[in-house]
Amino acid sequence: MIKLKKLHHNAYRCIDSEDTRKFYEDFLGLPLTKAFKISETATGNKTKVLHTFYSLGDSSSLAFFEVLNDPLKYKRWHDFDLHIALEVEGPVLMDYFHKGKKSNIETRGISNHGFIKSIYFRDPNGYVIELTTPSDTNKDKNKVNPREILNEWTFSKNEKNK
Repeated sequence: MIKLKKLHHNAYRCIDSEDTRKFYEDFLGLPLTKAFKISETATGNKTKVLHTFYSLGDSSSLAFFEVLNDPLKYKRWHDFDLHIALEVEGPVLMDYFHKGKKSNIETRGISNHGFIKSIYFRDPNGYVIELTTPSDTNKDKNKVNPREILNEWTFSKNEKNK
């Protein structure tokens, strides 16, 4: 039995809270539901941070920290390094694809991964946002045991490293 109930929120750093809000609230339609300032860390260090939350349909959230005078270097993340995948209905996927192109937001796809179809955007912080919808194609492919695939991968990787 899985004891962990559900995702409450994922939190990320952001460059500018208002630019982030424009992308997540205005473009994606996720309502800004909470925001609070943090002026002192749990260890007593003074800081200037704004923490914002954007709600998803299942009541989980994407959250962001903007840290003033932040020495962190932001980068354009590669899809393999970090991306945030959000599920939508099929027709909504196409709507967002066209909306992204019209809004001059970096928009890629549509990628067919067999069990899902996806499009990709880049938010103002460099994060890749994937919108995905379940696909009915390749149902037999979905029945492959994921543990067998992992075991085969691990065995092959270890054999090559001998």
